[in-house]
Amino acid sequence: MPIRPADVADHAFIFDLVSRFTEFPLPATRTRGMVDAGIRRDLERLLRERPPTSFPYVLEEEDGGRAGFLHLQLLEDFFTGGRNCHVSDLAVAPGHEGRGHGRGMLAFAEAFARERGCERLTLSVFPGNARARALYESEGWEYELLRMAKAL
Repeated sequence: MPIRPADVADHAFIFDLVSRFTEFPLPATRTRGMVDAGIRRDLERLLRERPPTSFPYVLEEEDGGRAGFLHLQLLEDFFTGGRNCHVSDLAVAPGHEGRGHGRGMLAFAEAFARERGCERLTLSVFPGNARARALYESEGWEYELLRMAKAL
């Protein structure tokens, strides 16, 4: 399954995946509209500005059809000051689930991080996203921090 850098022709495909990031129970402090709008804003900025620490990719099927989106970021580790790679976004397109694409993109992210000398690979996941959490746990990911929020 080829994974290549995203280009301008991929923008509509990427934006069509925004709803994939909220297809599960969200925390009571967040609405689907709020989360979708925030993700869309962040992706629009990313694709417009192309920061040097941001790397958007598209996964393709063997026939060239787009099947997934992966956004990686290089960040400084808060605790050590070392380099981390963060999986900012990972989504498999509807109709392409169950083919190992999520695992493939995680393997790609791990290779990307190792090639760049990262000390760890990180990601964030909503508690209600049971399918993604099960995938990450089966691939050896562990919980490091739990973020808590209180609406005011």
